[in-house]
Amino acid sequence: MRRLMSLMVCGAALAAATAHAAELTAAQIAEKNAAARGGLQAWRAVNTLAMSGQMDAGGKQDAKLPFVMDMKRPHKSRLEIRFQDQTAVQTYDGAQGWKYRPFLGRTEAEPLTANELRLVAAADELDGPLIDYAQKGIRIELQGTDKIDGKSAYRLRLTNTRTGAQRNLWVDASTFLDVKVDGEPRKLDNKLHKVAVYYRDYQSVGGLTLPHTLETVVDGVRQTHKIVIQNVKVNPPLDDALFLKPQASLAKAAAAQ
Repeated sequence: MRRLMSLMVCGAALAAATAHAAELTAAQIAEKNAAARGGLQAWRAVNTLAMSGQMDAGGKQDAKLPFVMDMKRPHKSRLEIRFQDQTAVQTYDGAQGWKYRPFLGRTEAEPLTANELRLVAAADELDGPLIDYAQKGIRIELQGTDKIDGKSAYRLRLTNTRTGAQRNLWVDASTFLDVKVDGEPRKLDNKLHKVAVYYRDYQSVGGLTLPHTLETVVDGVRQTHKIVIQNVKVNPPLDDALFLKPQASLAKAAAAQ
């Protein structure tokens, strides 16, 4: 009898949780997500974002590489990674992209490959996919709830209406912060492996709430890859020239600093 009562209580709790989840639409979840992250108007006022920290290099030594990421609307980005006393640079001006890799003996910047350009073009704007999602050509649909790190999270399906590309994004059911998103699948051993990126360690910066740890998990791979953000600047002055083709002389000067 006690076991039956326990099952009935659990069933009632599950039904209540399901009913609660059904009360919110995908649009309402996106609205609460914007509020939890600092507010829609606050994010609309962000034109540039600069972040720096360290990222895992991978391999047996598990080295940490310093990085700087600059972003500017609309969809411009610049990534610098310090490696073996040299600075690698990748830029994207919203239409074209380049890479400068001195540690490989490349003395000039090269255009991104077609696949690299596709990936950087598909990357989220600096405010993420849910802020003004409709204007970005993103359709969102609530698919249900899942447990992420032991906590309930709404699973939203994001569809790019311009390309048809789809991915899942999980929003914590209590905090309404992003906790997980599908990454680009990786081909290992001639097989595609699912990739997930987890957002952790949220902190407030200039009234905005941002994750300071991004952990990438590849299905079937034991080692994960972490990006730890140590400094964030909101709306720093960033000249458009930063996102153009990097010049070797400028990259060398930056490496010497």
